[in-house]
Order: sequence, then structure tokens, then C-alpha cells
Amino acid sequence: MKVLPLVTAKERHLPFERVALVLQGGGALGAYQAGVYEALAEAGVHPTWIAGFCERCCRAGIELSRAVVLMDTLHPIYEGRAFRWRNDGIEEEAIVEYGPTNVGEAAENWRRSAFFHLLETGASEVRRRIGVGEPADFFNLDVMKAEGQTDFMALAHRFASDGVIGEMDCFYSHWVTRAAEGFHEVDLVALRRLVPCLGLAIKCASLARIAGTLVGVYLGRDAGQRVLGGRISRGVTDRINTVLWFSDLRGFTRITDTAPPDEIIPLLNDYAEAVITSIHETGGDVLKLIGDGTLAIFKSDDPAESCRRAARGCRRAAAAHRYLERAACCSGVGR
Repeated sequence: MKVLPLVTAKERHLPFERVALVLQGGGALGAYQAGVYEALAEAGVHPTWIAGFCERCCRAGIELSRAVVLMDTLHPIYEGRAFRWRNDGIEEEAIVEYGPTNVGEAAENWRRSAFFHLLETGASEVRRRIGVGEPADFFNLDVMKAEGQTDFMALAHRFASDGVIGEMDCFYSHWVTRAAEGFHEVDLVALRRLVPCLGLAIKCASLARIAGTLVGVYLGRDAGQRVLGGRISRGVTDRINTVLWFSDLRGFTRITDTAPPDEIIPLLNDYAEAVITSIHETGGDVLKLIGDGTLAIFKSDDPAESCRRAARGCRRAAAAHRYLERAACCSGVGR
């Protein structure tokens, strides 16, 4: 039997606190189960893997009180995702997408973390029995000790070289208990055996997200979804009715001739973000970025509706461009 973790229902406006999804069987049913999960993801329902894992551990006698697992990803903005769980009644976001950890306060916190210690030493495990006087020498351990936590264990499960994608080369996790005697040895043995399975499940889900991100970035959302849906045969075409959008940045040649080179890319990034956001928010799909040019389409069963969406996108993009133009003038770019 395969048991997928509980799914938080609060944002789904369901009359239950949680919804559990149970998939039974294997073999030929595997494809069906994968299809169920993909359909849930498309509908915006994402299983909270760590919640299901931790609650099953607690029912099995492992007195977990807090847990965090994290894995890097391949994304143009986020460095990775952290999954959090706690059973003390304090609400916090179950999934957090974090940015770069090599600058500012995030870098300092990372270097003080147990995960960085595992990375630097090459170890796969580190434990601190903070309830019996062992040092709280990693980031946030002093806070946990003040909360009454007694034992902390961090694990690192590294991927084989052919399983590494970008910076996604390891699955990190830490596990905390407030039990008076800390973790029992049998608890640690169980976690060492079970956590790799959790890591594999999260990695599989992460790979699906990475695939969606990559095809969305390089092919556009509509074409990307078609590719992921199996439309990869050469020579297969569709006839569509659509509004075609092409825009570029007015005066870009002059700007590149006069502005310092290190200011051009940030300007292009801001411009592209404004245009892409305007297109997406009004129902369009970006097909390609060509330097300062943007190629997009607006599809609808009603041609008039496609035109209205494109017009709204133009107005939003023009307003965003005026704002960027004023900001560029204030900073001296393109003067």
C-alpha cells in the first residue's frame, strides 16, 4: 500500500482540516497513481509530504516535535524549497521557497547551520542532545532549547553524480524532539532508514516542478504544457486562432550605446519582468524573449476576448514601462 501524506485543506475551502489521499497497489497502477498526482498539482493541490511522514512517525512511537527538510532546485529566482512541520500549535508556512544563501543575512545563517556543517565536513549525520547540556552551537538551536526541545539530529543524503541537477545534489533534514530523554536509539535507527524514502519522494516531486519550470521558461507555458503532455513528435501541428503580440524596448540601441554595460542586464531584467507579468496576468503566454523583444500569444475560443486580453496586457505593460522609464532616468540609465 502506498500512503501519500495529508493534504492541507484550509486554502481549498474544504470543510475538513486535512484530506488524506491513499493510493493502493502497484505495477500497472503506478501510471494511474502518477496521473492522479499530476492532476492534483495542476489543480493547485500539493501533498504536504513532511506532515504525513511526521504524523505517521508519531503514531509509530517516535516523539517528533519539529522537523525541517530542504532541497535545492533549478529555478531562475528560488534556490530551493524548505518543508516545515511542528506539533506545538504554532502555525507557520509548511513550504517556503528560499532565495540565494550566499549573500547577506541568509549566508550568515547558512554558515551557522547544521546543514553547512555536514556540507563542509562531508559527514552524513550530526546530533546535539541539547536537553542534557550538549552545546547549542548551530543556528536556532538556542531557540529550540528555550522552547523545551531536548534532542536534535540533522541528516544529509547526497545524490549520486548522475542524479545531480544543478545545485540539487543533496537532501537535508533535521528532526527534533521534546521528549524528556531525547531520541531513543531505536528512534534514530528508524529515522535513518525512513528519511531516504521521504527524500526520494520529495526529489521526484521536485523533478516534476523543475521540468515544468524549464519548459515554461524556454518554451512558454502553453507549449511547455503540451510538451509535458506528450506532444513531442516532429511534424505534428495545430491550427489555432490567436492574437500575436510582439513588443520591444523603445530606444534600446541608444541605451546600450550610452549606458554602462553593468547596468544593461538589470534594466533588461526589470523590463522583461514587467512585460511578462503584464502578459501572464491578462491571460497570455510568452513564447520567446529575443533580446529586448517579446513574442507572445493570447488564445481564446472567442476572438474578441483574445483581443480584449491583449489590449489589457498592452495597457499594463505600458504603465509598467513608464514607471521603469522614470526610475531609469532618476538613476541615470539611458540619459
